[in-house]
Amino acid sequence: MLKRHFDMPRVIVILGQTATGKSDLAVKIAKKINGEIISADSRQVYKGLDIGTGKITQKEMQGVPHHLIDVANPKKQFTVAQYKELAEKKLEEIISHGKTPIICGGTGFYIDAITKGVVFPEVLPNYPLRKKLALASDRVLMLKLKKLDSRRAKEIDHKNRVRIIRAIEIAKTLGKVPNLVLRLPSYKFKKIGLYLPPDKLKKKVERRVKKMFQDGLLKEITKLKKSGISDGRLKELGFEYYKPTPEKVIKATMNYAKRQITWFKRDKQIKWFDASKKIGIEN
Repeated sequence: MLKRHFDMPRVIVILGQTATGKSDLAVKIAKKINGEIISADSRQVYKGLDIGTGKITQKEMQGVPHHLIDVANPKKQFTVAQYKELAEKKLEEIISHGKTPIICGGTGFYIDAITKGVVFPEVLPNYPLRKKLALASDRVLMLKLKKLDSRRAKEIDHKNRVRIIRAIEIAKTLGKVPNLVLRLPSYKFKKIGLYLPPDKLKKKVERRVKKMFQDGLLKEITKLKKSGISDGRLKELGFEYYKPTPEKVIKATMNYAKRQITWFKRDKQIKWFDASKKIGIEN
């Protein structure tokens, strides 16, 4: 049950694994409570990454305003600090209009940045360093980070090249990656988590990937390359720079879903729902 909190504005958060129907549920709730949706997806912020990220269409939005989709150039890295700044402005804007914000997505770092009040170190991007590191293998990147900051190397997602490179960048500037500072959030967050049993999730992912290829995933990747995006950058964005196959995309997606649930399970404030069953949400 979703209840208003009298001390702080209410914000609903819909999170969970990929392909569990988060966007559909967010639209359903938004129409019920006069809400607007703020995307929390680290790839859907980029323009041109539509099919490969499962970006919601205008038709699927059903007239509900969506924010922080198509706000960044894929040639440049869009940081979680940038996301946090834009998202907080949108929260204030939506609430000032008398509406309820709904944060929806599967990027745990983005969601934590907003709901847990994470304050990030102010280190400017070092583009020559990033270009050099982008050529290194995952193993070499982890060895570099371990040498600079062994604590951060133990904590970080070893599969997330973008975050590893950013950690190296910060460590080289500050000597190490500082512990993230938490600032008390100004909102009352209601967190709804969606999951699917593994067998049902795999079937859903298989259907989604099949549709992605039918809709022109390979053409989208080719178009991104022609626009000047390098192979290394494509890999950072989650696209294979060689010809992907449905089997490879399904395997990568399932691995990503495992990392998502591992991240979210740490948050005891989330109320979980099986997305294969009817979800009744009360206002």
